[in-house]
Amino acid sequence: MYRWVVFLHVLGVFSFLLAHGASMNMAFALRRERDLGRLRALLDLSSTSLGVMYPSLIIILVTGILAGFQGHWWSDGWIWTAVVVLFAIMVGMYMMGTKIYAAAREAVGLPYMAGSKGMPATAPKRPEEIDAALKKANPIALAVLGYGGLAVLAFLMIIKPF
Repeated sequence: MYRWVVFLHVLGVFSFLLAHGASMNMAFALRRERDLGRLRALLDLSSTSLGVMYPSLIIILVTGILAGFQGHWWSDGWIWTAVVVLFAIMVGMYMMGTKIYAAAREAVGLPYMAGSKGMPATAPKRPEEIDAALKKANPIALAVLGYGGLAVLAFLMIIKPF
């Protein structure tokens, strides 16, 4: 049973990466795009990927916890470090990405989130305001946090250093 749980865990990671890859590509594409229609399409593509990304994250968490119990790993330091790293990545991504891309969605006239409240679309802002909202994003920092964090998680799960 343990191998099946680990297999599902890995499939959850694959699904998460496929879905979240759309958002990462969007983040880099927004740096050079200024056509309103294309900006809206990119931001919508990123939002629609969340329907796969969040369920995949739940699968990763549930199967990771189950595998931890089945493998008797909870007394080892590596698994606790992995949990801390995962939550640090999630908090960092939220803080560096969510508000910025919500502001970008608002600027181009798409529905957006204000905290936990969904806001309706409004008229697009002036081009210089859109540009200012888009320039606040730092996709390189997001990529470093995401990819670097995944590398640390993979190291911890495969090598199990402590």
